[in-house]
Order: sequence, then structure tokens, then C-alpha cells
Amino acid sequence: MSNESLLNSITSQSRDEPDSGIVKAAMYGFSKPGIIPLWSGEGNLPTPQEFCQAATDSLAKGETFYTWQRGIPELRDALARYHTRHFGREFSPENFFVTGGGMQAIQTAIQMIAGENDEVIIPSPAWPNYAGPLRLQGSRPVEVPMDFKDGKWCLDFDRLFDAITPHTKALCLNSPSNPLGWTATLEDLIAIRDECRKRGIWIFGDEVYSRFYYGAKGETRAPSFLDVCDVEERLLLANTFSKNWAMTGWRVGWLQAPRELGPAIERIIQYNTSGTATFLQRGCVAALDRGEGFVAAQLAKARANRDLAVAVLRELPQVRFETPTGAFYMFFKIDGMKDSTTTTLRIIDEANVGFAPGATFGPGGEGHLRMCYLRDTSKLEEAMNRFGDWLKNHHPD
Repeated sequence: MSNESLLNSITSQSRDEPDSGIVKAAMYGFSKPGIIPLWSGEGNLPTPQEFCQAATDSLAKGETFYTWQRGIPELRDALARYHTRHFGREFSPENFFVTGGGMQAIQTAIQMIAGENDEVIIPSPAWPNYAGPLRLQGSRPVEVPMDFKDGKWCLDFDRLFDAITPHTKALCLNSPSNPLGWTATLEDLIAIRDECRKRGIWIFGDEVYSRFYYGAKGETRAPSFLDVCDVEERLLLANTFSKNWAMTGWRVGWLQAPRELGPAIERIIQYNTSGTATFLQRGCVAALDRGEGFVAAQLAKARANRDLAVAVLRELPQVRFETPTGAFYMFFKIDGMKDSTTTTLRIIDEANVGFAPGATFGPGGEGHLRMCYLRDTSKLEEAMNRFGDWLKNHHPD
């Protein structure tokens, strides 16, 4: 059987879905000696030993069997306590569902609310892992470009709400944003809430970076839909243990949803993964209950590294960007760059620094590069110096 015949026998969605530019850059430069990789969204620190020990103890006790589809009660209780601490009101464990990473939380939400030819609106540039899963299941992502003007990213609400049609099932918002570092205000969230209520569509929020927020008043989290919405309305929030607690490889996250959806969510989890390993969840309980000091240190490092990156980029006249108010990414435009993927590969070859191409983040992303600055500070400084020297001596594609 020919390769062409094999490919033609699978679904067009799985065959034709474009590769992630982030993965393409990483696979291209991964084994290059001396490369400084800034392409992926994770820090350089391993998971704290205190969290690992809880998982190790669980394994030693033989907790290696099937478990609750929605997550062990202890973790769901810990999630409720965590939210109560940070939002100053009571939360119920019945609204939390443990998933195999934030990505499964996103997949679960998508599978539950969007079917064939249904639409989900996504402000763009955006992480490609919303649009891709929608296309794979036959739904349609409607990417609404944000504007970059006067050094700021702006969300045009008239344009956003005009994109709503009878086929629209949800509006997806990631705030703080990957890749932009842009953060929605409370007023922004209220405007989205009110329009979604009026139109009878779901709010699908990704608040993974809510703790990476550089507020001017010492805030410990970004504005959230939980500040302005009822947990029992059409609200689905995806989150993960990956970023705050340096647990990207653990692949544990959660979906926050109305409790009435519990049986439907459990069915989707059952058919996709049959639950998340108990010993991993024990480590996540430790992270929630004993990880605040680590989260604070992560934020302080991210803020300092952001300022370092900003200082270097400001000295490069071809570069334009908005100083991020959240997350841990710089998304910067290079004047004259037309092909961010080609430029990314050139920088890997010629400067030994790995970025992610802006084109992979959808409409409005081309002409930009993304870097993750939650790295070892000395390595970040070296990467910025290499890139600055490269840009002074080369013309981007």
C-alpha cells in the first residue's frame, strides 16, 4: 500500500492540520550544541522536591489503580481551598474536574460544547491549541484579529461581537495571553460576560497564567471571569499545574465547570483517558497547599527577566512590542520580517537562540516572534545579547 493511499484513508482533518510552529522550531534546534531554547512555555526549574515526595509516597503505598474519573476527592477539595484563598469566597469541590494537563481540560470543554460546523470565537494571535482541536473534530475556529497600534494590543469588542453568528457556541479568551502577555481588565471581562449572556453562548476561559500577573498594586493574580461570573452559568475555565508549580511534564490540569455538567465531563474523561493517576494527583495536592512560596518566587523571577528582555529589545530600533502585563512571553514585531518561520530557523542556525514563529499563533501573528523568558537569568541575558548582535548584522526574511 502506498504512502499516499495510507494518508488518503484517514480523516482530512487529521491529515491536513498544519504542524505547530513551536514544535517545528523545537525539533529543528533541539539537539544543536549550545542552543538557548526560548521556544516552549515552561521555566527552567524542576518540580520542587516537596511536591515530588508526595507522589513518591503515594507510589510506595501502592496507589496505582484506577481512580475517580473526576479526580480524587483530596485534590478537588484542595482546588476548592485554593480558589477560596485567592478569591475570598467559598468554592465547592463539585465544580472541579481533574484532567490530563490543561490540554485535556481544553479538549474536554471543546468536545462538550462544539460539534460539527459549530463555531468558537477566538481573539488572535492566540495559542494554536484552541483552533487545532476544533478543526480536528469538524468545528470551526473563528479567529478575530486584535490590533497592535501605538505599541499596544487592543481587543476591538465591536469586531469581536460582530463575529457571533447562529452557529457560535462559545467565545474563547486566554488572559493573561499566550503569546501576547496582554491581560484583560475587569471591564473587558464584564463586557464579554454580558454579551455572552445576551446571546446565550458559552464563555470558555483559559486562565493558566493568572498568577503570572505584573499588577501595579501588588496583586497576586490577574482579573478573572470568577470575579464577575456565577460558577453555575455558561462558564468553563481551563487551568493546569504546569506553569505555577513547574510541573509541565506531570500532565495534570483541571476544568472548572457548572456542577450539572459533572456526568457529561466524566463520560468524556472516561472515553479519552479513564482518569488521571492517583500518585500524580497527590503531588498536586502538595503543590496547592504548600506551594505559595514557590509561586511567589516564580513570579519575582519572571518579572525580573521580563524587565531584562524589555531593556534589550528597547535598544533595537527594528523591534516593536508591548511590555507584557501577564504570562511570561515577549511577542515582538521585527520591521521588514515577512516569514517568521524562516527567520526563526535562521536565528537558530546563525545565533543559536530558539524562538517560536509568530505565524503559528494565527491572524496578526506573522511578522512577530515569541520568546519565553522564564529561564535561567544568565542564559536569558546571553540569548538576548546573541539576538541583538544577530539583528544588527542580518536582515530578517
